[in-house]
Amino acid sequence: MCRNITILRGLEPAATPEEIEAGARQYVRKISGIRQPSAATEEVFERAVATIAVATAELLDELPPRKQPPTTVPPMRRHAGRP
Repeated sequence: MCRNITILRGLEPAATPEEIEAGARQYVRKISGIRQPSAATEEVFERAVATIAVATAELLDELPPRKQPPTTVPPMRRHAGRP
């Protein structure tokens, strides 16, 4: 598992579309081995990110609430609290 992908289920407030997309993007980077898409791979890369983001949002909407919040904070929330 990619250590950069954090748990989004159970966040308060709920995971934002930007956080979901960031997780999807990290997943696609990891499994494809493409860190920065080229002109030849950009379309399929972005399509995969969008597909996974939609599936992730659906999954998070349909799962029951967590009994405990996640132990880690998503990177976007970590940076938002800094001055």
